[in-house]
Amino acid sequence: MEQEEQSIRGEIKKLVERLHDVKFKNKEFKPGIDKLNYAGRVFDEHEMAAAVDSLLDFTLTFGQHGLKFEREFAAAVKSKFAVVTNSGSSANLLAVTALRSKRMPNSLKAGDKVITPALTFPTTLAPILQNNLKPVFIDADIGTYNVNEEALKEAISSDIKAMIIPHTLGNPNNMDLLMDLKEDHNLILIEDTCDALGGTFDNKNLGTFGDLGTVSLYPAHHMTIGEGGVVLAQDGMTVKILKSLREWGRDCWCLPGNSDTCGKRFGWKLGELPECYDHKYIYTEIGYNLKVLDLQAAIGLEQLKKLPDFISKRRSNFAEIYRHLTQYEDKLILPTWHKKANPSWFVFPITVKQDAGFARSQLTSFLESRNIETRLIFAGNILKQPAYMDIDKEVRGSLKNSDIVMHDSFFVGVYPGIDKQRLDFMLKTFDDFFTSIRN
Repeated sequence: MEQEEQSIRGEIKKLVERLHDVKFKNKEFKPGIDKLNYAGRVFDEHEMAAAVDSLLDFTLTFGQHGLKFEREFAAAVKSKFAVVTNSGSSANLLAVTALRSKRMPNSLKAGDKVITPALTFPTTLAPILQNNLKPVFIDADIGTYNVNEEALKEAISSDIKAMIIPHTLGNPNNMDLLMDLKEDHNLILIEDTCDALGGTFDNKNLGTFGDLGTVSLYPAHHMTIGEGGVVLAQDGMTVKILKSLREWGRDCWCLPGNSDTCGKRFGWKLGELPECYDHKYIYTEIGYNLKVLDLQAAIGLEQLKKLPDFISKRRSNFAEIYRHLTQYEDKLILPTWHKKANPSWFVFPITVKQDAGFARSQLTSFLESRNIETRLIFAGNILKQPAYMDIDKEVRGSLKNSDIVMHDSFFVGVYPGIDKQRLDFMLKTFDDFFTSIRN
């Protein structure tokens, strides 16, 4: 039976590989007709075969592939631990919620103040609010699009308990400053690394500096498992809390299909439960179900093999766009980064200067008319968004740069699916725009 099963699996794998070639391989790009996406999934027959092979086992729920993926992902980014979850947003939720756990040393309390930038993505901010913490907003820097360093230093005071700081669009923050502030003021630090997988500061991987780091594995990001994310942690107790929160809040750590990993399933006495209560139904956290399918982890294991090449291609595309657009620096503000940073760029951000003689909308509309996707920098100043206008908050300093970004900034793609033909077409379109406004 086993030999017959392996023979059938082999036939299925060959068919999957053939289908990949027919459906996805060597598709011609028609400039101006086909959409030039700002991001997207990049894969080959190996991801498809891994997904199908996992499906044939029909284990479905988080299992051996998931455990292997967590180990290999942690090794890839030089983190002690990695906890995979169903999105980068869930990773942020787990990270912040873990800081509220009564099992966490120096846990955050309701109403504690947390510094975060106003220029942000909604699910960087949402977990702060959902955990009854009070966000303290500071401004961003135009060029890096990260927290403004002077604003951050001025905002720190004895009532601040934590910092939740995104590496915006893949650009590393000044980690020397953040770590000095963390140590000097005894602050908790979460690095939102959802846009910045593979980036480094002073040769150390982003997401591994702070108490926790978060990563997104959504198709637009550096690698993908479909819907997915990871929390990076550096100690065992934090990992135990994260996994409990990810899995209904249970105290048990058995994988699906297992019932007595600890060897004393009916030997625990926790809370006010009766003696010998089943450990599989003892809950020490108020949690969720935020796990991934084992099929997703199987895809992730194949994507991890490609991650170094993905990062290299992003950096190469970024460099080509940067070199080309320097001729328009009288009209555009191009990105900047710290001298110790080696960004793993998510996209290429651009700010139209206020005296450029044209509006952002004119440039983005021109690009979009050629089917070149553009996006704004997330929520802009998120306090201007309908959902967040009336939240309980504090603002320290001006948010003028966040407002400028909201009005004048956007980005185009650098992802590995942008080959030379696509990149050349994008750059020519920029040239065509600047020619049109001069005529």
